Amino acid sequence: MSKIIGIVLLIIGGVLIYQGVQRDDSIAGAASEVGTDVANAVDGGSCIPEHYYYIIGGGVIAAVGVGALLRGGSKS
Repeated sequence: MSKIIGIVLLIIGGVLIYQGVQRDDSIAGAASEVGTDVANAVDGGSCIPEHYYYIIGGGVIAAVGVGALLRGGSKS
């Protein structure tokens, strides 16, 4: 059962990474990065664009999926 969960998590992580990279390469992603840079310059904060959350979250979910696959589970 954990192998199925691992595969599903790996696929979900891959989809999130793909979505984040596509958003990063789009005009909306570029506008988001410019807006974030301006906001950081004005308030001195450390905001990051939304598509970075997709990439980071997808990486974490994919890593959990790989961990579940490597851990194995019962062979029933």
